[in-house]
Amino acid sequence: MKRRAFLGLTAAALASRVLPGAAPAAPGAPNEIRIGMSAAFRGTAAGLGTELYRGAQAYYSEINARGGVLGRPIAVVALDDSYNPEPCIRNTIQLLDREKVFFLSNYVGTPTLTRALPVIKQYADQQVVLVGNFTGAQPQREAPYVDQVFNVRASYRQEMLALVDRFWQAGARRFGVFYQIDAYGRSGTDGVARGLAARSAKITAEATYVRGARFDDDMSAAVGALREAGCDVVLCTGAYQGCAAFVRSARDAGFAVPISNVSFVGSDAMLALLIKHGRAMGRDYTRALINSQVVPSYDDSSLPGVAEYRTLMDKHNPAMPEAIRDGGYTPQRYSFISLEGYINARVIVEGLRRMGANASRPGFRQALESLRGLDLGIGAPLTFTSERHQGLDSVYFTRVDGERWVPVADWSAAVKA
Repeated sequence: MKRRAFLGLTAAALASRVLPGAAPAAPGAPNEIRIGMSAAFRGTAAGLGTELYRGAQAYYSEINARGGVLGRPIAVVALDDSYNPEPCIRNTIQLLDREKVFFLSNYVGTPTLTRALPVIKQYADQQVVLVGNFTGAQPQREAPYVDQVFNVRASYRQEMLALVDRFWQAGARRFGVFYQIDAYGRSGTDGVARGLAARSAKITAEATYVRGARFDDDMSAAVGALREAGCDVVLCTGAYQGCAAFVRSARDAGFAVPISNVSFVGSDAMLALLIKHGRAMGRDYTRALINSQVVPSYDDSSLPGVAEYRTLMDKHNPAMPEAIRDGGYTPQRYSFISLEGYINARVIVEGLRRMGANASRPGFRQALESLRGLDLGIGAPLTFTSERHQGLDSVYFTRVDGERWVPVADWSAAVKA
């Protein structure tokens, strides 16, 4: 599909459904479609929520500029939880009871979402759903919660199984894990254990860190434990500051084994920290660093969806609402996370469009479950059904080249420190 044709596809489809006058009111949204989002916008994980919001907002801004969906603009009500469970619980209740959002979307993090899921379950009789979340953990993919959650991305289990497979093929046998000591970290580590069990092997050694760690924290104890165990690769499940601190400590200690992170880490924010520190120290901290992703490269403009994402990010350059903006974080022009936010927004708008003029939560759910082979322009079609609420399964691998993430083409070269 040519880029120009793709750029106009969704807008044209929406325009054909815009009705004269005011459209029927969705629950709690007489004049606009309100989407609730609780995420980390401040603190050590600020980059995660910020970029996810900006990617989705770039697409929503374009849709709103073209008349909205069914004559109504899309409005995101975003609340900061700073990647902590208790604020996320409070935010969820506020979004549904006070803000009267139509549905929830783009929640960030396993420790937060897993605590919010029982709350969301209490609204099952009101047909509340969560569409697209920045976590690949299992709870929202399994009973009793999967019925209300539409996962767009692949799971951490899928990412870790793929990483174990590739590193095993590259010759690694002694796998170490470094993880955030919470539900998120355990989810990724479980994926490693499953991947190794399929090969009659076990994790060689484990090391952890506490959620909220900063880049300048000393991770030498974790490095020492994994090095002492003779690990020849380390798979990490954490956020960008803590995992970047581990990479820094490992390389400073001369621990030169390949280190890998799953998509949630925030690869671009992580890379920015390592590059800045490397320049100050006069050394390269990015060798043998391989991260998995659940979206394609944001530099691959040959993919129509990526080309549109870049165009809309440049055109709208979404700013964070001042009430939730972290002044210490500098937004990225493009990132894997904002691309994921854009993809989530594409799926949501298509569901809203298919819902039709009589907006209702059951109608929205049915519309999402009708998506079959949806072309998002990213080389992998999305499908939901009433039995399966995960739309995409692709896992991609990236390494650093010239201070940029690029696809891994040669694993033998990528794992050399």
